Amino acid sequence: MTSTPTVTEELGYKDWPEPERTRGRLAATLATTIYAGHVRDQGTPYINHPVRVVAVLKDELGVTDPELLILGLLHDALEIEPTAERLVASGLGPDLTRRLRSMTPDHRLEQRPKQPWDSDVWHNKIRCLGPEELLIRLADRIDNLRDLRHSPDPDRRARFLYSLTSTYLPLAKQSRDVSAPLRAAYGVLNAEYRQQVEAGT
Repeated sequence: MTSTPTVTEELGYKDWPEPERTRGRLAATLATTIYAGHVRDQGTPYINHPVRVVAVLKDELGVTDPELLILGLLHDALEIEPTAERLVASGLGPDLTRRLRSMTPDHRLEQRPKQPWDSDVWHNKIRCLGPEELLIRLADRIDNLRDLRHSPDPDRRARFLYSLTSTYLPLAKQSRDVSAPLRAAYGVLNAEYRQQVEAGT
């Protein structure tokens, strides 16, 4: 399992000025607490995924804004543990919690089984995201695409690639001129998609 020191190292908050450093320390603790005990369908500790998303944001997309890196670390927190919303809000404030809610499928927030129409609702929600929230979701897609070959569910690949071509890639293309990180995200995501299709994995 990824420990707090590993999360701390990837987030890099020790180099941030105050009050961002304090927020980073708290975000690392919250992430370790919220994701603890959860496992991805690949069988790996869930926290490894958001930590890799932070690495994508920093190392490949050029993100240096502490708040965006915190958002990347906690991007799945309410999806995994909707009941943690109050905990996140009390520690990091209602604005960050609102942003996390905008990036979380409604059926997860409502703690109910996914219905057939929820995919369309979710994709419409993604289309309404602001540029920074979209950037986090694109970084999430990049990591998920790279990790797709480890999924034991053969249907997951088809569903994932469909949502990629129908929603994420078009949004990435439309938004690529908004900022340098979004331009980089489009390039990386498109390259990873082509590699997946060519490999057929």
